[in-house]
Amino acid sequence: MSTPQNLYRQKLTSAAEAMRLVCDGDSIIVPTGVAEAPSLLTALSTQRHHFRDVKVSQILAVGKYGYLDPETAANVRHVALFFGAATRAGGQAGWVDFIPNNFSEVPTQIERGQIPAQVVFSMASPMDEKGYFAIGLGADYTMAAIAKARVVVLEVNPNVPFAYGDCHVHISQVTALVESSEPVREVGLPTIGPVQTAIAQYVADFIDDGSTLQIGYGGIPDAVVMQLTHKHDLGIHTEMIGDGILSLVECGAVTNRRKNYLPGKMIATFALGSEKLYRFMHRNPMLEIHPANFTNDPMLAGMNDNLVAINATLQIDLLGQCGSESLGYAPFSGTGGQSDFVRAANRSRGGKAFIVLPSTAKNDTISRIVPILAPGTHVSTSKNDINYVVTEYGVAQLRGKSVAQRARELISIAHPAFRSELTEKAQRMNVL
Repeated sequence: MSTPQNLYRQKLTSAAEAMRLVCDGDSIIVPTGVAEAPSLLTALSTQRHHFRDVKVSQILAVGKYGYLDPETAANVRHVALFFGAATRAGGQAGWVDFIPNNFSEVPTQIERGQIPAQVVFSMASPMDEKGYFAIGLGADYTMAAIAKARVVVLEVNPNVPFAYGDCHVHISQVTALVESSEPVREVGLPTIGPVQTAIAQYVADFIDDGSTLQIGYGGIPDAVVMQLTHKHDLGIHTEMIGDGILSLVECGAVTNRRKNYLPGKMIATFALGSEKLYRFMHRNPMLEIHPANFTNDPMLAGMNDNLVAINATLQIDLLGQCGSESLGYAPFSGTGGQSDFVRAANRSRGGKAFIVLPSTAKNDTISRIVPILAPGTHVSTSKNDINYVVTEYGVAQLRGKSVAQRARELISIAHPAFRSELTEKAQRMNVL
């Protein structure tokens, strides 16, 4: 009789042996961040010289594995859906590929074959008595890939939480299993300084009790979290759950009681944080992990009344265009869910979308508010979607404003040392 336990034993193998399932030309889908399977990616790296034209597609790599090597990119090549520290240099040098995307649409692109998915490597919780694993550290686009792939290999680790939501994979869907017991990678909170704190205080003043939050990754969004501990009955509908959100649960600010959409539930698609966070996620009925085409869909997320989206950018021009993912033409990160949640907040009844940034860079020598974006800059949030922009000098509300009104609002929150120059350039452009 093929019980789940019997199937488990039959499919159990080593990471090195699992590489036999990968064929030349395959695309391997790997989930976001700490949900990546380290034993499998290490084995792939060790054997990379034996492969030809294998791709590893992932929205955020956190491990610096051996296959991330320009000398063997023809053997195994990384395809980034979002750049991080592990892949940024390769993207800027051209030996790591990049697929532009909105996070919410990646599962559909996989389903339609626009992003190929022959193989899946993912971390997973131990199997339950009914034969299900949870990939709660990153359901993202991985659930769609599992439904599509020829080969599904799970790295089963007792430190991976069994989360609730649409993140469960049955043993019958799995081709092979490997086991590991190393602690799940931990990602600490970003550094928060006085500029980030000043910006956070402005944003926090706009967040009412009972609001539902989407909080992006970065020093400023996490600084906002620290300003919200006195709030009441906040809800969570986000893409990333991290330790900042956990702190709001622990202090009682997040209860999800006043959410009108999925009340009582925190909703996310991946986790990035500490071992404490991962323990919190384990069989916690307060939290559900779902694919990104559910969590990030602007129409679905926008069903939350009073949705507040908080995301960071690198540069913004006087028209309101946000360059959040490149330094000129040099890639830096990716769109991720920024556009998804800005649009969701704009749809939400009582919603507010905040784009946050320090007014300057490089020790106050460069203004991040500019007349026009640097040539080649990747626009993440468009002029049509922008709502609130916040620096340490204040808040500019741009939605419904003319070009001239926008310019005045943005110049008023620029660093004082650059306001005259910005005004002069705006006049030369016939904006003012």
